[in-house]
Amino acid sequence: MRQACYPVPVSAFSVIIPARNEAAYLPLTLRALEAQHLAPAEVIVVDNGSTDDTPEVARAWGARVLRCARPGVAQARQSGLEAARSDWIATTDADSLPSPQWLSLLDAATPGRVALYGPMGFCGVAPQWAWASQQAYSAFLHGCRVVGKPNLAGANMAFSRQAALLAGGYPEVEAYEDVMLGQALAKLGPLAYVPGALVQTSARRMDRGALPFAWQHLSNITGHTRGYFDQKHPEQKR
Repeated sequence: MRQACYPVPVSAFSVIIPARNEAAYLPLTLRALEAQHLAPAEVIVVDNGSTDDTPEVARAWGARVLRCARPGVAQARQSGLEAARSDWIATTDADSLPSPQWLSLLDAATPGRVALYGPMGFCGVAPQWAWASQQAYSAFLHGCRVVGKPNLAGANMAFSRQAALLAGGYPEVEAYEDVMLGQALAKLGPLAYVPGALVQTSARRMDRGALPFAWQHLSNITGHTRGYFDQKHPEQKR
């Protein structure tokens, strides 16, 4: 059998996943990380007040579990950033599926950059909707780059740990903390969009409908970071 050849890794990645009551989704994410062509140096699941088996599920898969008592995804991400042991951080969400080449493609793009990000789309939907979501999001990211406001999403971004700490880490906001960190990192050095580093994510954020979902994102982009999460479904905070 012909052996697959991959480039020699440039960087080691700590993968950080904030999670609250994600026992149902988390195993799929951890399985996707287990299938990476470039294995992560560590996987950190930050338990942000779960009342289900999220911590036990994470430990069973070999993840390092941190407890963050302060509620909020920004606080959970910051806890992971401060505890990480690698020079590079990659982040995703507890209901997301990084493609097998995710870390290897990010790794190849690290030289000379302080942060990286890639495409996203929905999983668990009909194939045509999965394709349409990827195309729409890629167009959105392109538009952000054109106007000089790169949009780095926490489900699919990577960055130098040293640069992130120098930038002050994640701001304490209800949402948009990932994009705000990305914009701060852009002031410190070059960013890069990595087209093949795809992450698919759950479509549960669309439960309230496409228009409310789009309107909330538009509000966040214009600086209104409150009210992102449906308080009736607190598990959607991660």
